[in-house]
Amino acid sequence: MRKISWLIILGCVVNQMALSQNRYELNNGWVCSPIGSVKVTGDKLSVPSYSIKGWMPATVPGTVLTTLLDNKKVPDPFYGLNNDKIPDIYKTGRDQYTYWFVKEFNEKAPQGNDQVWLQLRGVNYSCDVFLNGKQLNSARHYGMFLRQSYNITKLLNSSGANRLAVIVYPIDPVGNPNGGQGGDGTIARNVSHQYVAGWDWIQPMRDRNTGIWDKVYVERTGGVNIKNPHVITQVPGVRKVEGQQAPAKIIASAELENPTAARKEGVLQYQIDGQVVKQNVTIEPNSFKEVNLPVFQLNNPKLWWPNGYGPQNLYTLHFQFLEGGQTVSDEEQVTTGVREIQTNWNETTRSKQVSVNGQKIFIKGGNWIISDAMLRFTDQRYDAEVHYHRDMNLNLIRVWGGALIERPEFFNACDKYGMLVMQDFWMSGDCNGRWVDPMKSEDQWTRRKYPDDHTLFLRSVADQVKLVRNHPSLAIWCGGNEITPPEDILRPMKDSILPALDGTRWFVDYSNSDDMSLNTLGGNGDGPYGIQDPVHFWEHRTFPFNSEVGSVGVGDYESLKRFMPAENMQVPQYPSNKVDPVWDYHKYIGYNQYIDPYGAAKDVADFAKKAQLVNYDQYRALGEGFSNRMWDWYTGFIIWKTQNPWTALRGQMYDYYLDPNACLFGLRNGSEPVHVMCNPTDGMVTIVNNSFEEQRNLMLVVHFYELSGKDSFVTQVFAYIEPTSVKRVLSVKELADKLAKDKGVFLSLQLLDERKQVVSDNCYWLPDANGNYSGLQSMAPAALKAKATQTGKGKMTVALTNPMNNPVAFFNRVTLLDAKTKTRILPVFYSDNYFSVMPGGEKTITIEYENSNPLLISIEGWNVATLFINPGS
Repeated sequence: MRKISWLIILGCVVNQMALSQNRYELNNGWVCSPIGSVKVTGDKLSVPSYSIKGWMPATVPGTVLTTLLDNKKVPDPFYGLNNDKIPDIYKTGRDQYTYWFVKEFNEKAPQGNDQVWLQLRGVNYSCDVFLNGKQLNSARHYGMFLRQSYNITKLLNSSGANRLAVIVYPIDPVGNPNGGQGGDGTIARNVSHQYVAGWDWIQPMRDRNTGIWDKVYVERTGGVNIKNPHVITQVPGVRKVEGQQAPAKIIASAELENPTAARKEGVLQYQIDGQVVKQNVTIEPNSFKEVNLPVFQLNNPKLWWPNGYGPQNLYTLHFQFLEGGQTVSDEEQVTTGVREIQTNWNETTRSKQVSVNGQKIFIKGGNWIISDAMLRFTDQRYDAEVHYHRDMNLNLIRVWGGALIERPEFFNACDKYGMLVMQDFWMSGDCNGRWVDPMKSEDQWTRRKYPDDHTLFLRSVADQVKLVRNHPSLAIWCGGNEITPPEDILRPMKDSILPALDGTRWFVDYSNSDDMSLNTLGGNGDGPYGIQDPVHFWEHRTFPFNSEVGSVGVGDYESLKRFMPAENMQVPQYPSNKVDPVWDYHKYIGYNQYIDPYGAAKDVADFAKKAQLVNYDQYRALGEGFSNRMWDWYTGFIIWKTQNPWTALRGQMYDYYLDPNACLFGLRNGSEPVHVMCNPTDGMVTIVNNSFEEQRNLMLVVHFYELSGKDSFVTQVFAYIEPTSVKRVLSVKELADKLAKDKGVFLSLQLLDERKQVVSDNCYWLPDANGNYSGLQSMAPAALKAKATQTGKGKMTVALTNPMNNPVAFFNRVTLLDAKTKTRILPVFYSDNYFSVMPGGEKTITIEYENSNPLLISIEGWNVATLFINPGS
């Protein structure tokens, strides 16, 4: 049945799990057993007296495969070809990964009107839930993205000893991982994630991520439970970052549930900025009610801005229901930011333009798959990954539609670091029928109707919107990746569900929709994805708001060693494209002829070193090329992609182990808020100002340095540039061609402020007349002087000096090591890396980290011998 009432759907959605004052997580002490080893039903299994001696410890939240890995029952699927050694559910049948999970916990039966609730934030894919001999769900629960909430008050044992038993069944169908995008496509018949059947950047997850994959909570409330608090902020007008602010409006509501047999009267209230906003409420017995609180005017608000434009101020709203106006029955906290998202059509670029608080934002984004392919999510990993995106000078992350609605912990990090979020729903053009595809088992017309259960899809949409809608970082909802949902899903989402539950954000029907942008021929699309000549990013006009454009991303030798056996450390060959099986399995795409201009790779370490030069040049050129045509050709770009959820060899700024490569720092440079750069075709030195403030009295300094270190000073001139604009200053092409002709040359560009502090520092290495970096291959060594200083807990600076008359100290990486093992500390956040220091120049790198072990700094470069220094030396 395809005709669906969204009003019914909204009424079925479970409560949002905002921060509760009386809630705890069931995240340890679980055990599990495969269904074939359990001979009793759930009602008997969940009785505390039934023996579960010898059951295997289980990882919850987690998947079956995570549990098997943690118990050393399977090899690490991210290493080498190990994933092929793990039985795939398509061949074994679903029972292989159907498991019982059991957890014993202490919670006494409450007195009076107090209530106790069990909440499961995510189970993949279907389950039955039992507590103390009773089944909680009247019918089997289905859906990876539909949360569950059960009132367990009357089932708790008076002793406080309780047993929870959950049987988790895998998706059905599980999909054939035949090498296609999403395998044979049938994975999309479920309301689940699609990448688990394999994609062009990942191998299949053998259990399809079956398990209790998200958090499980027990919450205690009084007779009234607060559910799904909702906060909308309205910020009218065009705002400045600094100074006194005009008022903003806070529009808040919450759902209240009274599960008792008595009418409840009381006050729903929240506190913000020292003020209390109240609403008197009466709730009938065994009923549910949505309550709107009075609109509140927040004077002189501290606004939330995207990264690079202003601070990320946050407010915490403390919601309470006071029974009889006196007794706290329940309380929840919502942390949000005061900001407003607007969009309009830019007629010049022919694309959508995003504004925040009335100010237009040039979108610099990265595509995000998922933090971990096996759903091993942690607050720390989310924080580190989003921190890296902040460090790349990006301001948006798009969460791709073949994965999931990201977790609140991800959005917390985006709120903190100023990342706008474009969130896709669970569709992809590959699985859902946009293209003819011989790898798919069903035709396009059939795939176009996926998933099988449209009602479940819409219920899940409503539920997940309520889960994350309060986050200021969430800016755009997207119907699907490269395809719209079926019409009877799209229309309720667009016309009913989102307006009713949110209504404050741009909804784009699919990721490369014509509503997003139109190119000069009138259509929209995405790509390219492979390695490009850097000139391409400057001169080739692509889609004006490109949702997917990207390139390569192999890490360095230390990164490769983490997941690649020594016998597979073979240099990929060009032009034969001969690739070792492990490289191929981990989805390597060729660097083609872009390594050879630096000299043919002698071994894998040499290949990986030279790959970093290519990485840096690629992503710097991407950031610069799009910025060069800001508001002329483009309103934004989103890189495909900035991270990998497993050990892939393409499209990443840091590896799975959170070790950054040169892609990150090339993009960081090319995407600076205020940046000086040079067009490789016409030699035009250009300044980009991505801030809201005019930049006055900047000093532009231009030098050429020969390979010997000889300085050919060009000019220094004062420059002025208006807000959010691009300014072309002068061309150095004629001199560049002359100086680079024989061996190549370095071009150094700097912007200095009135205090002579560096605002932007950019070094290009230009090839010789034949397009080769012949001079780099014979550079004389440079002896850097370095000093590392501890500046605080988890903070350090490294000051580097290149003496006068030295050659350029080229392409250096500073790395924080464990002093005993000399292994890299991960993650670590560097203010810059893969940088060059000119003769007579200085460079200071700041480092942030969390580690208490004795530390060591290593410095290595193209023509700089590896140097180890101790902090304080």
